[in-house]
Amino acid sequence: MTHRHALLVLAVGASLALSACKREPTPAPDGTAPGTTAGTTIPKDETADAFVARVNAELKAMYPELTAAQWLSNTYITDDSQLLAAKANEKFLSSLNDWIEQSKKFEGQQMSPETARAITLLKLGTAMPAPKDPAKLAELTRIATKMEGMYGAGSYCKTAGDAKSCRQLGELEDVLRSDRDYNDQLDAWQGWHTIAQPMRQDYRRFVELVNEGAKELGYADAGEMWRAGYDMSPAELSAETDRLWGQVKPLYEQLHCYARTKLEAQYPGKGSVDGLLPAHLMGNMWQQDWGNLWDILAPYSDQQAGGDLNVTAALERRYQSDLNARLSKENALIDTDRRVEVARDAQLEDAKAMTRQAEEFYTSLGMPKLPDSYWLKTQFIKPRDRDVVCHASAWDMNMDGDVRTKMCIKPNEEDFTTIYHELGHVYYYLAYNKLPPLFQTGAHDGFHEAIGDTIVLAMTPKYLQSIGLVGAQQPSHEALINSQMRMALAKVSFLPFGLMIDRWRWGVFDGSITPENYNKAWWELKARYQGVAPVAVRGEEFFDPGAKYHVPGNTPYTRYFLSHVLQFQFYKALCDAAGYQGPLYECTFAGNKVAGEKFWAMLSKGNSQPWQQTMKELTGGEQMDASAVLEYFAPLQDWLKQQNEGKTCGWQVPAAAPAQAPAKDGESAG
Repeated sequence: MTHRHALLVLAVGASLALSACKREPTPAPDGTAPGTTAGTTIPKDETADAFVARVNAELKAMYPELTAAQWLSNTYITDDSQLLAAKANEKFLSSLNDWIEQSKKFEGQQMSPETARAITLLKLGTAMPAPKDPAKLAELTRIATKMEGMYGAGSYCKTAGDAKSCRQLGELEDVLRSDRDYNDQLDAWQGWHTIAQPMRQDYRRFVELVNEGAKELGYADAGEMWRAGYDMSPAELSAETDRLWGQVKPLYEQLHCYARTKLEAQYPGKGSVDGLLPAHLMGNMWQQDWGNLWDILAPYSDQQAGGDLNVTAALERRYQSDLNARLSKENALIDTDRRVEVARDAQLEDAKAMTRQAEEFYTSLGMPKLPDSYWLKTQFIKPRDRDVVCHASAWDMNMDGDVRTKMCIKPNEEDFTTIYHELGHVYYYLAYNKLPPLFQTGAHDGFHEAIGDTIVLAMTPKYLQSIGLVGAQQPSHEALINSQMRMALAKVSFLPFGLMIDRWRWGVFDGSITPENYNKAWWELKARYQGVAPVAVRGEEFFDPGAKYHVPGNTPYTRYFLSHVLQFQFYKALCDAAGYQGPLYECTFAGNKVAGEKFWAMLSKGNSQPWQQTMKELTGGEQMDASAVLEYFAPLQDWLKQQNEGKTCGWQVPAAAPAQAPAKDGESAG
């Protein structure tokens, strides 16, 4: 999925746009007001409307410099690029702090609803509230950039001192994806988690600094501030996520029970950890997407189901065919260097071809083609000559149409659907670019993540057949269950993971999870929500949260849980708009301009109004609701209950083991 884990605007600090904290403004040497561009002064009688207009103009003017620095720090990981990113981030946060201070004079004044909303978003929109102390602000940006760089450059060397034994995340993920050897998977999983150990002390300090910034804004801690950004109170947001999880938990428990049975058959005596799923056997580094276990979890064989749904195999065949054609045109005595170049050309063209297929879905709805600059500036594959952050993300570089994605695309189904997801962000950017900058974000952050995944839901077997990635499917109960399972391994498996990361961080921020218990609490939450466990004790010498990008990258994660509910609501609404009649799970609205027009209208609203209103305009209701998830997967849930009949489903969260003291700063950690 990488789930498909995209960044909203920037890679550092989630959406850095709209950071805030108190700071006493001081005039610049040239006499301009703080937080303003050179030559700009603040009129003494400036109205709230004029203030917001000025902030929008200054934000748009400085934004390209910030995003360029962040782009470089992600696509050329060096000490120099990290320094530039940290300094750009520091400059931006300082300006935002000044804007927040300037906005206070309008408190209690009459102003238009649009202006009031813009000022509220200015105060609430940051994931990384910075302390008012300039030295601490600079320290915060250095730590944030450093941790992300550590993640992007992370590698596991099986043999110390042997560079050839070193593997980065993509290679280790390949092991989990396709190698069914128990020990190989365990080595790859444990190996990647070593890259996070050095982050522990930096993360501890990071938490102290963002909490200080949040408190200066009037919040108890950074977690409460995160929960305040949903047009509802922090407590209401917590209760809402609990309610939605309660709706879908029974479905997840049935899928968990089925997966455990299959793994216990595949790995006798090793397929579960006292009823919990072994972390390294789920085909995914974080157990958030079980789609790579299709060979183990497929309900029926292709022959039984009357059709092949192996998209990865089709993509690999297509790539290999192109590579062979390119090689056949070369001299028979082609040397190794030239062979590598030919393979790289084939990889790049294949990645672009996968992206063009995704683009065609959006344009079939009446949306515009991607700009030419997208194809020139996007990172499609992993460069050979430098470290990059391969974590998939979408980028709006200047709030005016310079859009990009950053991936290390390989020919497999996971990356293929991730492209569709990332283009959802890109088309959201393009749709709301006409709005003032402060409104250029999703109705809430879960909306942004749901757009592309709504399209993924419409990638039915019929659609995949239409683009040549699967053969003709014979309608049957077996084919239906296979199709539903394929989608559930991506969507349903993700739901508890989408909750537990921020449940951990909320506890870290509010102090209920102390630094001495970081890892213990992480695995307790994974056991409680996901029913997942490591096969060996993971003490406090480890920092396993840091092995997931969004923790060192400081990207709030509740958005992804919410998006997995919203995308089914959006999907159902678009199927209705397209005039579709039939079971929800068979709907694809590809090519339907009416559905596309309704979708584009929603995207164009950005965050210019409360999300409840935007939701109502698309779906007819103002509440997030998981009933469409249950409607979609109803056939699979019934089938799973039959398969699990007589089995003891569910799991017990193990009693916590005593925590091991973490290594002190400066010591090696394991």
